[in-house]
Amino acid sequence: MTGSGRSLLHRLRHVLGDVVALVYLAICAVLTVWAVVVSVYDSSGESMAGVIPLLATAPVSLVLLVLPDHAAMLVLAIALGAVVNAAVIGWCSRALRRGPGPGPKP
Repeated sequence: MTGSGRSLLHRLRHVLGDVVALVYLAICAVLTVWAVVVSVYDSSGESMAGVIPLLATAPVSLVLLVLPDHAAMLVLAIALGAVVNAAVIGWCSRALRRGPGPGPKP
């Protein structure tokens, strides 16, 4: 439990339930599926389509690129990067919608 009485999982579900975060996750999923399809049908083996979803989920996905060299690890890095970025986007969206709270009095 945290100080406000909510578990970490409940808070994560709360920020990931934001519309802006869900749109970001959907865009990342579409980019990832597109990159996989383009890479599978590229007979030359020189497709750079995987870079697009990787950059869309930076900086977390770039940090996770140190994982072992395998296609599944690339997808894992993109997925974790998308979830972390969506949580930050959801938190920011809710904070901006909430507006200024009681701040320090001058």
